[in-house]
Amino acid sequence: MYRAQPPPRKYEEYAYVLDFNSRGKSSTVRGREGIIVTAIGEDRLTLLEILGIPNTTFEIGEKIYIGKDGRTKVLSVLGKMEYDKISSSAQSELPTVVQTIVTANESKFVEYLNNARPLTPRIHALELIPGIGKTYMKTMLEEREKKKFESYQDLQDRVGFKDPVKHISERIMDEITGESRMNLFVKR
Repeated sequence: MYRAQPPPRKYEEYAYVLDFNSRGKSSTVRGREGIIVTAIGEDRLTLLEILGIPNTTFEIGEKIYIGKDGRTKVLSVLGKMEYDKISSSAQSELPTVVQTIVTANESKFVEYLNNARPLTPRIHALELIPGIGKTYMKTMLEEREKKKFESYQDLQDRVGFKDPVKHISERIMDEITGESRMNLFVKR
């Protein structure tokens, strides 16, 4: 009898630093203290609490490797965090860092726009991105039928949709803060 294997657990490889406390106490793992870093994962866009290696330094907005092997600054990923549990400085850095991620991973987000599907008979996934109403959605669908979008610039030139990075980032912020009921980009 054939049994489907569960998909392998997906872990983040990289995260961006939002805040850190060189003499902090973990809020996710009791008794863990040291350099406590609040970060956002690059791929799944989850908020993470990370324990840094003693005597290492971190910069706000810095991209750090948190994958399984060969970490140079990270002892362990302690756990996921909720938006309302992160520091106010981490909250204020978040929009800028999210825009950095959306800019740095252009091909991933353009691919999403090229493949987004209707969610229900009445709502298309594209419409959940701020700034994309019925008109832009219709034009985007028509244009991507002719030829897939290659970049944010290509999307802007062919559809007239201004500043896709800003709009996608807004959507991600809504998902992280819990403003939206359905997630397109953030994996919980």
